[in-house]
Amino acid sequence: MNFYFEAAKTLDRLDAKQGSIKGIIATLPEKDRKRSAALVIETLKFKAVLSEVISKADLLKEERKVSSVSLALVLVHDLLLARGIQAGDGPIKQAILRHKTRLHGEFQKLKIKKGATSNEQLANVGDERAANIPRYVRVNSCLTTVDEAVKHFASRGFSVGDPLSSKKAYAKDEHVPNLLLFSPSISFQDDPFYQSGKIILQDKASCFPALVLSPLAADESLVIDATAAPGNKTSHLSALMQNKGKLFAFEKDRKRFTTLKMMVAKAGCTNVRPINSDFLTVDPLDLQFAQVTHILLDPSCSGSGIVNRLDHLLEKEDEDDSSEDERLEKLAAFQLVMIKHAMRFPKVNRIVYSTCSVHAIENEGVIKNALNSDECRDGRFRLAPQNEVLPSWPRRGQLNVLDSPGDACSLVRCSPGEDATNGFFVSCFVKAAETSVSKRKAIAETVGSTPKRKKRKKSQKQGTTVGLT
Repeated sequence: MNFYFEAAKTLDRLDAKQGSIKGIIATLPEKDRKRSAALVIETLKFKAVLSEVISKADLLKEERKVSSVSLALVLVHDLLLARGIQAGDGPIKQAILRHKTRLHGEFQKLKIKKGATSNEQLANVGDERAANIPRYVRVNSCLTTVDEAVKHFASRGFSVGDPLSSKKAYAKDEHVPNLLLFSPSISFQDDPFYQSGKIILQDKASCFPALVLSPLAADESLVIDATAAPGNKTSHLSALMQNKGKLFAFEKDRKRFTTLKMMVAKAGCTNVRPINSDFLTVDPLDLQFAQVTHILLDPSCSGSGIVNRLDHLLEKEDEDDSSEDERLEKLAAFQLVMIKHAMRFPKVNRIVYSTCSVHAIENEGVIKNALNSDECRDGRFRLAPQNEVLPSWPRRGQLNVLDSPGDACSLVRCSPGEDATNGFFVSCFVKAAETSVSKRKAIAETVGSTPKRKKRKKSQKQGTTVGLT
C-alpha cells in the first residue's frame, strides 16, 4: 500500500502547484519511479471521470479509512482501469472493495452518458496537435555518431520511412544535423543509447537556438548558456563545440542545477562548467567571463507553445484576461532585462534569444524593445540577417509588430499546428562591427540555402507573419 500512498502524495503536490509533473516525478525514489509515474499520469488522464464516479458512489462519505481524495483516485483507478489494486488485503483495500459493484456501476453509467465505447475515449488526451509532432531524437555527437545510432536502431527493427505512419520507421531531419524523427508513440526510456547519453530526446524547435548561436569548435571559445537547466540546449552547444573551449552553464535553482549537472555528465560534455548562480548577478567585466563571445538566452516564458508536455493534464485556475496580460508583461520585462544584460559583456558578438511561447509580447515585442534600447540604438547590436538564422526555415517573424520587413525575416517562428514542432521563437543579435561576410557564409552553408518566401494572410490572433509556407 505504500506505493499508493506515494502516488497520492505526488497528486497532492501537483494540486498544490509545487512543480511540474515531470519535475515532481523526478524526485520520487528511483526504484518505484517508473511505476509511480505511470499510475500518476494515468490517474490524471482520467481524473475528471474518476472524481465523478467517486462522488456518485459516496465513497469518501462511507469510508473514513480512505483518508484523501488523491488516495481514492489512485486506488479507484487501478480497480476500474487496471488489473486491480496491487496491495495486500489491508483495511484500506477492503474499504474500496466494499464499494466495487457500485463504483463499476457508476463508471458504466458515465460511459453511456458520454457515448464512450471504450475507456480511452474518457481520457484527457491533451492537445490534438501533439499527435502530429514526431518523437525527435538528437544523436549526441559527444559520445557517438549518426551512423552508429542508425545501426543501433536498425538492430531494433527500425527502417527509413514515415514516422507518423509507422511505429518502426524513422527519418533524418532536413534542418537540424544529427536529428532523427520517430513515431510519437515510441518510448526510448529503456533504450541503452538513451540510458548511456548517446541520444537525447529534444524537440526539433528546441535544437534551433544552439544551431543559430553556432559557437566555434575551438580551444579558445568561451560561451555562456544563461539559463541552462535541464541541459538539453547545453549539451547541444557542447556537441557543436566538439567539447572544446569553455561553456559556462548558469542555473540559479539548486534542484534544477543538480539536474543540469547530471545531464551534462551523462552526455559526456567535458567542456561545460555548471554554475549555480543567477546569470543576472554576473559582472560582465569579471575576468572569468569578460572574454565570452557567444551567449544563449532561453529565459522563463509562458510556455504557451508547448503542446505535448504532461502538464496539460493539470487543472488550471481560471484567469481573466487582465491577469494573463499582466503575467505576460512581467515576463516580457524580465526577458528584455536578460537581453540587455547579455549585451553588456564586452567581447560578446552573438546573442541568441529564444522562447517556447507563441505570444508576440514575449517574442517580437521583446525584440522591438531591445532594438530600441541604448544597447542597439548606438549601432553596437543589430539583428542577424535571415541568411544567418536558419535561412531555409520558412516561418518567420510577425511583420505587424516590428518596424521593418527585414527585422521580421531575421526571426524564426514555429507553429505547433503546422510545423510538426512545439511552438517556438528564435532570434539572434550580432555585434555590427564584428560581423564578417565569411562567417555569415559559413553559417548559411551549415543550415541550408535561403528559400523564396511566400506570402501569408494574417493569422487569427498573432498578426501578420512573413515567409510562411
